[in-house]
Amino acid sequence: MTKSTTLFEGLGGESGIRRLAEAWHARCLADPIVAHAFSHGFHPEHTARLAAYWTEALGGPARYSGVLGTETEVVRMHSGNGDAAEMYAAGAACFAAALADVGVTDGPLRDRTLAWWADATERMDGYPENRDDVPPGLTIPRWNG
Repeated sequence: MTKSTTLFEGLGGESGIRRLAEAWHARCLADPIVAHAFSHGFHPEHTARLAAYWTEALGGPARYSGVLGTETEVVRMHSGNGDAAEMYAAGAACFAAALADVGVTDGPLRDRTLAWWADATERMDGYPENRDDVPPGLTIPRWNG
């Protein structure tokens, strides 16, 4: 994988991103720490919506914004939960394991994808005290790291 290849392409396009989202979601539901985030229910199309968001963020077509929601809405959904460092760390471990589940076990693709995850997690955890602090008009950042 070259630096100019998007993560979307490197991970196998929409079908690869969907497999990764399914693997991550399954691992989260099985994890005693991360599962708490889903304990009050989640959208019945959560995995498809997650894959659409990741597709867009990782350099693929805009499948999330304008159709399913905005970056502001996504960040607000993850905000106002106080200190969530333990949950985000467990979620990162689930993500790393999900990458292995879909065959991304080492090399630049794994490193770049984990760097994106760290960046995205930092954004999602940027407003721990109050979701109303999230500014309007945020757009889904396209990762080019």
